Amino acid sequence: MITRRFQSIFRPQSGALAFFISIVFWGIAVGSFAAGINNFLHEIYGIGKLDRGIIEFFREMPGVFLVVLLALLHRVSDWQIMRLGALIAMVGVAALCIPANKALITLFIVIWSTGEHLVMPIRHSIAMQVAQKGKEGLSLGFTSAVMHVGTVAGSLLVAGIFWIGTHWLECQNPRLLFNILWVFIGILMLTSFISTFTEYAPKSQSKRPKLYFHRKFNIFYLLELFYGARKQVFMTFAPYVLVVIYKLNTSQVAMLIGLSGALNIAFAPLIGRICDKVGYRNVMIYDTVILFFVCLFYGYANTWFSPSVAVVIVCINYLLDAIISTTSMAANLYVKDIGGSKDEITATLSTGISINHVISIGAAWAGGWCWEHWGVETLFIFAAAMAIANTLCAMAIPKKQPGIQEQAP
Repeated sequence: MITRRFQSIFRPQSGALAFFISIVFWGIAVGSFAAGINNFLHEIYGIGKLDRGIIEFFREMPGVFLVVLLALLHRVSDWQIMRLGALIAMVGVAALCIPANKALITLFIVIWSTGEHLVMPIRHSIAMQVAQKGKEGLSLGFTSAVMHVGTVAGSLLVAGIFWIGTHWLECQNPRLLFNILWVFIGILMLTSFISTFTEYAPKSQSKRPKLYFHRKFNIFYLLELFYGARKQVFMTFAPYVLVVIYKLNTSQVAMLIGLSGALNIAFAPLIGRICDKVGYRNVMIYDTVILFFVCLFYGYANTWFSPSVAVVIVCINYLLDAIISTTSMAANLYVKDIGGSKDEITATLSTGISINHVISIGAAWAGGWCWEHWGVETLFIFAAAMAIANTLCAMAIPKKQPGIQEQAP
């Protein structure tokens, strides 16, 4: 039954099975890295708030220059780029086992990030290439689900390593446990790399998107700008708040990240149906209204509530933000609605990602400085302001009848 379902979605002899095996290991590796890196920086290197923002500034650089990187690799096939990304990421995570100063640790994380960013758009391209005609969207959804499952599995892997290490083996050396984690992730990346070797992998590259600006997409560009700023605050500083202020250990953070991935598996299809039913405009408006209050509680929970209550509130807020982040698909539906050709839509979405990353690097540096000098409350007031700006932009989108024009291809 599963085999028949798989064959109905993907073309035979397209390398689909090899691709998804590779993505499974890739997803677990990325999920494990995300679950462990914040505690690693805080516990092993004592990275403070400002330094965490600076590291994130450089970590996002490969995303800013992604178009340039892909242009340099224009003669390389998508499958070869996916292999290259896995190898680069493997080198970056393996290097974290080496005792180093903050500058070198930042460099190792940038190397990892370069591999991760190279695979991001290529993953989507290959997912569409291996799909049956008319099943490209389903293939993309399948890829997204595999990545979310990887987040859950990777988080459980991290939690298991640290729980067994501290409780069963009574290991008192956290660096040793982190090194074990980095080795595991390196092995996962190597397995992902090996899994891509199949006789069915095409040697030709797909058409790579370029930067594209048109005034009809101005609202989308603004949405990406504000989304990038608020996303960076939560992606970088929300887990660091849990580590620095609320003292969550590596296993606890990993379990929370795993739970957020599990919720996304369940809620992503539901939010997609809500977009179809009430319209992307309404989704973009109301999700940022909710986000405004999430930001306030995240910033002020430690002031308004007792420590035991505050940690529960910020954990719930972390999960809410993970769910809200999936509503970014509403902006993609907006682009599809007002766009022309497939190439124009693809190029516009790619440009949105670049805008997102450009504002993210500024938000990372500014966020660390803001937390260091003005406190965590001010940092999340900034995120709340970005949510309000996002709402105002969404309200500027002309109203349409849900279920009719917004569903049009």
